Order: sequence, then C-alpha cells, then structure tokens
Amino acid sequence: MDKETLNRRISAGNFVENNGSVLRTVNILKTKFNRLKDIKYALHIEKNEIENSINYLYEAGYLHLRNSETKQPSSLADTDFDELESKLTAKGIQLLAGVIQDECVEI
Repeated sequence: MDKETLNRRISAGNFVENNGSVLRTVNILKTKFNRLKDIKYALHIEKNEIENSINYLYEAGYLHLRNSETKQPSSLADTDFDELESKLTAKGIQLLAGVIQDECVEI
C-alpha cells in the first residue's frame, strides 16, 4: 500500500471516528443547544476536521444548527462556525440509540 492510499484511509477513519465523537458530545445536554466552538474545545479536534464532521452530521439530518445570537436556523455555509450552536434531531437520537446505522458515524 502506498503512502497516499494509507493517508486517505487514516483520514477516512478519523472522519468516521470524529463524527461519532461530535454526535456523542452534542448529546450530553440533549435538549439544549451547544455552541460548536465549545464542542471543538472539548474534543481537541482541528477546526477543519470538526467542520467536516458538523457539515456531514447536519446534511445527514442528525443535527439542528442555529445562529447563537439570532436563534434562527442556519448552516456552516451561511454562518461562521463560532456563531453556531447545535442539538440532535430525532434522527440523531435514533442513530445514537442504535435504531439506525450510518457507516460514516462510529458510535
């Protein structure tokens, strides 16, 4: 296996693991919104990696995202990372409970 292939596999594995870590961390307060910058701080994940995970989890329907100041729904495409907060959707709760599965999220 060449170095490039190995690096891609490591990156993909980190992505799947990070997705699970982010989802579990957001779940800690369950009914409350969590600021994304606090989640990043708690997990010690590089900003670009956590942005990739948040984006995937949001697009897959596992997270609600909103602007922390206006409380209006938003996304990473529309609002700066540090101004967003999140909480789990019903689908995100189902994923953590094992009712549904996603190969891109390690629970």
